[in-house]
Amino acid sequence: MFWLNKEEEQNRKDAAKRIASAKKTIALTGAGISVASNIMPFRGKGGLWEKYDPEEVAEINSFLKNPAKSWAFLKEMQKVVEKARPNPAHISLAKMEELGYLASIITQNVDGLHQEAGNKVVIEFHGNTRRLVCLECRKLYPSEDISLDALPPYCPSCGGLLKPDVVLFGEPIPGAALMQARLEVQQCEVMLIVGTSGLVEPAASLPSAAKRNGAFIVEINPERTVLTATVANIFLQGRAEEILPLLADELSAIKEG
Repeated sequence: MFWLNKEEEQNRKDAAKRIASAKKTIALTGAGISVASNIMPFRGKGGLWEKYDPEEVAEINSFLKNPAKSWAFLKEMQKVVEKARPNPAHISLAKMEELGYLASIITQNVDGLHQEAGNKVVIEFHGNTRRLVCLECRKLYPSEDISLDALPPYCPSCGGLLKPDVVLFGEPIPGAALMQARLEVQQCEVMLIVGTSGLVEPAASLPSAAKRNGAFIVEINPERTVLTATVANIFLQGRAEEILPLLADELSAIKEG
């Protein structure tokens, strides 16, 4: 059983009231929201970068020089994502959108779990591993349609090298995603920060930009981060899959009057 002390409970209620009264609330999510779906984070203890060197397997020039080596890592990552299902944190954000309290999600994740949970407006900063893109003709394929028995895979249409439709190190954030995210940040009155340490740019700058525009910042993380001290108005400490259902229930109660 997960318990909140009175101060934490009051903070949650205050966060819910802010969200309910805001004209526009958005969420910024990171790897922490998907840990309960058995998708390990890249950084930190137990992260993928303890097992792999990102410069060797997840950097665009390394990928182009030795795609088979990079694909051995990427195939493992895809298998994990394919098995993953939305956890209560994802489902709660979808519920908040359904209630009319969440306008959009900006996510650094590449697992597609927000969409699977039911969120309609998801800005993917780093792409989605459930799609493959041809580096020659730019055609997109659902990942399940392409066999990974032989690595690297090639485009059925033109024979070009296929790559997961994700942003590797050394690649820019997709321009459309960056523009849309910045517009959401400019317009929001509340920003939820969930499961991200705020260390990876350019997503790390979004909370500060929202704060400068007058937004109220609610952070949900298991531990304090650089964002806690610099931008957060309310810090709800705990795992996303525990805190967000409570917040969504609070909003449902407000909606029902």
